[in-house]
Amino acid sequence: MLTACEQSTQLEQIQEDGTLRVITRNTPTTYYQDRNGDTGLEYELAKRFADSLGVGLDMQTADTVDSLYQQLDKADGPQVAAAGLTVNPARNEQVRFAVPYLDVIPQVVYRRGSRKPRSIEDLYGQRLMVLKGSTLADELHALQQTHPELTFEESDSVEVVDLLRLVNDGEIDSAVVYSNELVVNQAFYPAVSVAFDLGDSQPMAWALRQYADSTLLDAVNGFFSRIKADGTLDQLIERFYGHSDVLDYVGARAFATHMQNRLPRFETFLRQAGDQNGLDWRLLAAMSYQESLWDPNARSATGVRGLMMLTLPTAKFVGVTNRVDPQQSINGGARYLIWVRDQIPTDIPEPDRTWFALAAYNVGLGHLDDARKLTAEGGRDPNRWVDVKDFLPLLQKKEWYSKTRYGYARGSEPVHYVQNIRRYYDILQWVTQPQSESRQQPAEQYHAPGILEQLPDGV
Repeated sequence: MLTACEQSTQLEQIQEDGTLRVITRNTPTTYYQDRNGDTGLEYELAKRFADSLGVGLDMQTADTVDSLYQQLDKADGPQVAAAGLTVNPARNEQVRFAVPYLDVIPQVVYRRGSRKPRSIEDLYGQRLMVLKGSTLADELHALQQTHPELTFEESDSVEVVDLLRLVNDGEIDSAVVYSNELVVNQAFYPAVSVAFDLGDSQPMAWALRQYADSTLLDAVNGFFSRIKADGTLDQLIERFYGHSDVLDYVGARAFATHMQNRLPRFETFLRQAGDQNGLDWRLLAAMSYQESLWDPNARSATGVRGLMMLTLPTAKFVGVTNRVDPQQSINGGARYLIWVRDQIPTDIPEPDRTWFALAAYNVGLGHLDDARKLTAEGGRDPNRWVDVKDFLPLLQKKEWYSKTRYGYARGSEPVHYVQNIRRYYDILQWVTQPQSESRQQPAEQYHAPGILEQLPDGV
């Protein structure tokens, strides 16, 4: 029998077992599955932490916030909760929070076109909802001490996406969510708008068992310290949040309309070009929407034409003889994107290498190279899109472009170009996911929930 001195620490036990058990929530901001498998910010963080310990990852999901904390409290349950949790003093007797890694803002949201609440008093008499067991629910209970007329509903049968849908569809008047949750889901529910911030920003952190030793907590804190210092955390945050707020209300509705009315005509060509070139057809679809709004006869003032808006030299380079032929344009654009990506250094990891390729597709390889050199000279990482995108706009300023090989460029354009494509790509991945393997759902039935509902009054 082991004595107290011989018993393994929590961290040693995890390493001996070879598995880290992490509990999370199945939401777009935490953990979900796409055609490539598990993903989401919390998953990516947990996977990197498990890898740093040299163990496997067992990702578990909880249906409610309360059940998540209850599972964490079990001796044989998960050891870490990585679920978009904000540091909540009310939970301090139950869990220990690690160092924060992201600040989020609690926000009251309402339906655009209805009366906009501007204060707590404006919420009196409204049907207001919040997730049961959340820090936000605790805050609303605290507000009732000074605002007894404030009423709200707590529900553990919905997630944030459901709250946003209910607001978008006018089934409830308002809800309280965090800013990161709204940003990621805004394009699906564009009628939802921020009424006001419910206080200051709050830190988000992982939660661990209260009564375990500190070895795992110390390891988690050390992990976050390292990924903050080396830029990995910023890169992951940019990957999941850095492009999510680029669509306004009108843009989101237009995209959803064209997704149903125009995309089906070209989907077969997009899938074929994706298969032939090793690209996700939805990335090509997002590109072609950004280029032409899926209009095969599109033409710019500079003479570029077609779904992929190819120049004459580029069309000739990739063997396109008719730029307004949809199949030729898509195939040509796919081949050119692959050629551009092949010019990008192979030591740049994905997905950044693809973002660089998209930027170069838009602005040219030479200007991208100039921006990467400026990035390095500025003490940032030229192999990370999150850094290079800050230096591309400098190519519009003489004090900067005069130092470069290729000179002036409209450097802001590739930044917006990549951001837009990433957002369109996110939406297409979401709405096609159920049939991404079987491919049985007709394209005409693609639907981004909430976007195509009736316009609210006053818009």
